[in-house]
Order: sequence, then structure tokens, then C-alpha cells
Amino acid sequence: MSLVLDAGAFIALERNDRALWRRVDDAHLDGSPPLTHGGIVAQVWRGGSGRQSRLAKALLGTIVVPLDHGLGRRAGVLLARAGRSDAIDAALVALCRPGDQIVTSDRDDLAALADAARLRVDFIPA
Repeated sequence: MSLVLDAGAFIALERNDRALWRRVDDAHLDGSPPLTHGGIVAQVWRGGSGRQSRLAKALLGTIVVPLDHGLGRRAGVLLARAGRSDAIDAALVALCRPGDQIVTSDRDDLAALADAARLRVDFIPA
């Protein structure tokens, strides 16, 4: 099981959400660092200085998967199945395996994509 982080999760970490920081720390202790993809990083990264120092710390401990040809194709197929248009969200769901936990502030859109993928995941509010 992996902890999968969307943009809302990183924003919560940047705002120093203690409960989410504990969840991230627990994932590291379990030997399974959080996971995201490069498109999510683009949504939240603005240079890393000042107020983004917590975000920079969170990203250092996160596996960031490239949004490459393969992931892009899987996301595109998922978008077609779900009748959705957000490629960044679709790529996040395409990264997931059954039983993963997605930390998100956008549960409805991600749940629709997970349903289209016939993927059982848990959603944790960010």
C-alpha cells in the first residue's frame, strides 16, 4: 500500500498540517515513501524559497514518477473511460494500485477516475 499525494496534499503539508505530516512520517517508517508524479509538482512548486520550505522538504521525501509516455497513455485511456478532462488527476489515479491511499482535496474527481479504472483505493482528506 502506498500513500499517494495530490496537489491538495502538498498544499496541506506546506501549511504545516500536523496530522498529514504524521501520516507521511509513518509511510517513511513503514518503508514506503509517499508517491506522486511530475505534473502534481508543477501544480504546487513556485521556487521553493520562503513559505515553500515545507513543500521542498515534503518533495525530498516523495517518490516523484515522471509523467512520461506510458503514464500519459494510461491517463488518457482513463480519461476516456471516465468522461473527464483533467490529465493530471487521471495520471495520479493511473499510478495507484489497489489498496493505496490518496490524500486529496478533490475526492469527487479522483473517485470518479478510480471508479472508471475499477480501482479500490481509500481517500484521505487533505
